[in-house]
Amino acid sequence: MKTELIKRIIQDQEIERKRIFEEERIVERDVDKNFFCEMLKHPNILTILGLRRCGKSVLSWLILKDERFGYVNFDDERLYGLKADDLNAILKAFYELYGDIEYIILDEPQNVRGWELFANRLRRTKKVIITGSNSKLLSGELATHLTGRHVDFILYPFSFREFLRYNGVNLKDINRYAYATSTEARISKLLLQYIEKGGLPESYKFGKNILRSIFSDIIKKDILVRHEIKKVKIMEDMVKYMISNFSKPFTYNKLRNVFGMKIDTVENYIGYMEDAYLIEIIKKFSFKLKEQRISPKKVYCIDTGFINIVAFRFFEDYGRVMENLVAIELKRRGEEIYYWRDYSGREVDFVVKEGVKVKELIQVCYDIEDLSTKNRELRALIKASKELKCKNLKVITWDYEAKEEFKNRKVEFQPLWKWLLQIKTRS
Repeated sequence: MKTELIKRIIQDQEIERKRIFEEERIVERDVDKNFFCEMLKHPNILTILGLRRCGKSVLSWLILKDERFGYVNFDDERLYGLKADDLNAILKAFYELYGDIEYIILDEPQNVRGWELFANRLRRTKKVIITGSNSKLLSGELATHLTGRHVDFILYPFSFREFLRYNGVNLKDINRYAYATSTEARISKLLLQYIEKGGLPESYKFGKNILRSIFSDIIKKDILVRHEIKKVKIMEDMVKYMISNFSKPFTYNKLRNVFGMKIDTVENYIGYMEDAYLIEIIKKFSFKLKEQRISPKKVYCIDTGFINIVAFRFFEDYGRVMENLVAIELKRRGEEIYYWRDYSGREVDFVVKEGVKVKELIQVCYDIEDLSTKNRELRALIKASKELKCKNLKVITWDYEAKEEFKNRKVEFQPLWKWLLQIKTRS
């Protein structure tokens, strides 16, 4: 491919990037920029991974907003068919356009076979950021050639804090007046909007139609095409089945029976969904790895907006939706999480583990004021507390807030919106 054509593409993309910053509402993400800057000081590649259209490119621009950098988005139809031999022409184009730059962003480079060798050569003299929408970008192609010379960061869709910031809500005022009735009413209304729309910023402008388009692209580009899947209809049906059964347990054997496939194929298909950041799989907590492996797992959708366009009767079970939201927020915070269940069926939604210790147990319940529901949830929590030797107990509710004692254990009840915004429970 000729350098002049590549220069034209790079400049077209630069103009579009400037337009976005001038016309769109850019939200600062709740990330540690010092971490990014520190990582770029070393001869490493910083890799930003995550769901398609969740804001990876914008984040990479924000990281380098005070620097001169070269940027190319390979997810551009004019670059389709680009070969490894053509990649040096991109570097030449950068030099001709910008001079001797220090920073380079490669956006979705996995579309070019052999790109990882080019990236490996670049990082010896440049500070490189790579974005991608498939986790195998690290564990596969990139890791093979960089042998530890990469630092990965997973970007999730907007958190509730970021959603509020997008909508012009002053978070300092929310913290200051967190106990006011007007604050609770306003934030509860916004939380319902966030649950329905999800965390992909384009959905706030274009609604469900753009979500359907993004969802279709993920299935087609990040799953079907990338993994060369022949059984297209079965794969599509399995994606919809898993998302419709969000916050529920599943087994590979059951999926094998439902879809009439070999169990190895079922496991591969689930793995492809995880690789594309479409779902998160949570294992049952056990100190025995074999039990973790064979026990039922639970599935959560990465974004409630997708649940809304796929699952029938989306708002019929607020408890499940809340549980899904909490699961993804815990993953966003970098927590290692499991669920717990004993032989009699008592269950705790989330076991938060740190090192070899369990640091917190979390139940999620929409209506905790029903006495039978409350007793059921608390009995499971206390049983897990004794078994796992953890006294940090929490129940996330829709609007109930208190600190209570149950069977000689202190339990904190916190409304979902306060937990999402990390506002302390009143005594």
